[in-house]
Amino acid sequence: MNEDHFSSHPQDEKEREKLPPILTSSASRGTDRATKSHFTFSSFISTINQKKEAASSRNLASHLVKQNGKSVRELPPICPDVRQKQRLSIETLPPEMKAPIPPEPVIPIRTKTVKEFQEDMEKAKTSGDWTSVHDFYLTTFDSFLEVNAAFKKDANAPFNTIEDSGINTKFLNAVYDSILSTPPDTQKAVLKGIINSLLREWKGARTKDDLRAYFTLVQNPQYTSTSTYVIFAHLLRQIATLAEADHHFLVHWFKKLSQRRFKQLVDRLLQFISLRLFPAKSEELPPMGKCTWWNPSATKVLALLNAANSISNPPIIPFTDFYNLTLDHIDIMEEYNTWHSYGNSHRFSFCQFPFILSIAAKKTITQRDSEQQMISIARQSLVDKVSRRQRPDMTLLFLNIKVRRMHLVSDSLDELTRKRADLKKKLKVTFVGEAGLDMGGLTKEWFLLLIRQIFHADYGMFAYQMDSQCHWFSSLKCDNYSEFRLVGTLMGLAVYNSITLDIRFPPCCYKKLLSPPIVPCDQSTPVGIAAVSLDDLQLVMPELAHGLSELLAYEGNVEEDFYSTFQVFQEEFGILKSYNLKPGGDRIPVTNQNRKEYVQLYVDFLLNKSMYKQFAAFYYGFHSVCASNALMLLRPEEVEILVCGCPELDMHALQKVTQYEGYTKTDPTIRYFWDVVLGFPLELQKKLLHFTTGSDRVPVGGMVDLNFKIAKHEVSTDWLPISHTCFNQLCLPVYKTKKELKQKLTIAISNAEGFGME
Repeated sequence: MNEDHFSSHPQDEKEREKLPPILTSSASRGTDRATKSHFTFSSFISTINQKKEAASSRNLASHLVKQNGKSVRELPPICPDVRQKQRLSIETLPPEMKAPIPPEPVIPIRTKTVKEFQEDMEKAKTSGDWTSVHDFYLTTFDSFLEVNAAFKKDANAPFNTIEDSGINTKFLNAVYDSILSTPPDTQKAVLKGIINSLLREWKGARTKDDLRAYFTLVQNPQYTSTSTYVIFAHLLRQIATLAEADHHFLVHWFKKLSQRRFKQLVDRLLQFISLRLFPAKSEELPPMGKCTWWNPSATKVLALLNAANSISNPPIIPFTDFYNLTLDHIDIMEEYNTWHSYGNSHRFSFCQFPFILSIAAKKTITQRDSEQQMISIARQSLVDKVSRRQRPDMTLLFLNIKVRRMHLVSDSLDELTRKRADLKKKLKVTFVGEAGLDMGGLTKEWFLLLIRQIFHADYGMFAYQMDSQCHWFSSLKCDNYSEFRLVGTLMGLAVYNSITLDIRFPPCCYKKLLSPPIVPCDQSTPVGIAAVSLDDLQLVMPELAHGLSELLAYEGNVEEDFYSTFQVFQEEFGILKSYNLKPGGDRIPVTNQNRKEYVQLYVDFLLNKSMYKQFAAFYYGFHSVCASNALMLLRPEEVEILVCGCPELDMHALQKVTQYEGYTKTDPTIRYFWDVVLGFPLELQKKLLHFTTGSDRVPVGGMVDLNFKIAKHEVSTDWLPISHTCFNQLCLPVYKTKKELKQKLTIAISNAEGFGME
């Protein structure tokens, strides 16, 4: 891009003041502007710097390098609770911020309409004369004042509310939709105007018109090009360093964007972060050492969008759209250790903003953290043994569980209770009376059989909800809740040992499991109490939730027509028991005025209070194994995926990644196999997966993480297929026909427990 397009604006040199640096891990090195001649706009910025050096004798280095902490604008500190940070304290802020509002400058009147602008664009495309369009863009983006003049719905109205940004969205979208089709000199003029605005010397708090300008400029589609990244970075830095009250306004304004515009902005920021980490051409961007503040600023702005998404019901986009898969390829444990060591200091780590980390990255963190704990616990056991002058035993390195198939639950409960101090060691399972050596397969089978038995309806611990097809905790009172602790321990062991379980809990269960994510030191502190709503109940007891929704929408007289009170009834062992939802609830009628309170208290009773002791035992069981700061990085939905894997089976994807031993993918037997398997109903496909891997769930990384292998079995075709579940390997005889293969395979996978599995 030619420097000639960026002639100096005749303003006082103070208007070119450098932007204040952000305090990050290497902020002092990150404030230098790019000076390489090949980089777009750098010659313009360099020229400004040279003029300033010539015009002033003061030491500019003191303004660029962090020497005086008082003069440095810092990123807002990371909240102690990282999960709450994702929402930027939106829930705790009042509806309207009461910060003093600086006087607004007089905005010039601009009257161009969407129709007039579109007519100008059509004329320019037809005639080739872009003068009118060029002048419009040149004027509009010349300053924050002009941005407001062009896009503010009413120049004289304050629009100081979170509910309305005051921006003429239709006009703004039309201008941005057309900008990339204008001539290069027009696009350069826009970027020059933005540079002029960003170089302004700020004094005092930002006005709401300034916030409107930031809100407008950050949506510019020109930032998809790396040639504009220097400008984009400085814009993001100014937005990132705004006061929290200003962020509050921006979050609610972002919430009003259309889904498409919102997603485009998120993608643009994710791409910016990715290309800063791994530029396509190293010479395209300044050296990383000179712009270490780029990614912290971009991530902070992305956090505002994530907050806007979190407070929207339903969310504008899925939370997975905030994942940056590029971060799967960095040293994620270094990021975790930095966050773990420095916590909420100003040393940046992506773990401070966990919404940006994919479930695969979080699984890696969880696994590595578990492995480190396993090694530490095992080493301590050996040291203790040696210090007592006893001979070390290699079994000390493992959590060894010995159970009888006929007494699976009781034996497992006894073993886990007796060996509670060893829960963080590597798990190995032995079935008494069986010669199998556990290389992973017996562990998988133990989990599968134990979970299946505990969740059976006859066992009475969990009630299966037919409408929602999930299990929920029985509210029946009992003398001992140790078996609920066992289930929690099993879930913890599964995550700790990277085993997927076929457990069907509703989403609110995992929300409760992270309430709080770290076990409180004070044992009297309630655990497993989550903020629940009618939406949560809908996923557990949809019929009851529907009835409560009808109550809320009822237009008649609730008190006279329903004749209900703040008292509910539950049947326990054939006896109907009553519970007051609030003190004196049996004497308080439900009315049109208090029905919302009634519904909220009823939902809270069903999902929190009625089964508190059961869930508390379950909570402590899970955290007895999985106590780790890594849990603070996880959303409830992500905990569910780590525990259960993905229920979606893609056998075509499995076919693509399958490895062969003794076979090739073109052999007739292999072709028969895939013809049969792809034609299986879902239930048989799940049985095949269970037969070969010990679980019918797909791990977090998808089918590629299964390392599925089919090996040739040199035996008579009268034999059935066998499997090595610890290696995810299927041993397949050379069947001559598709019919024979289907028959033998179906028999094998339908009778998998303790049969044909090694």
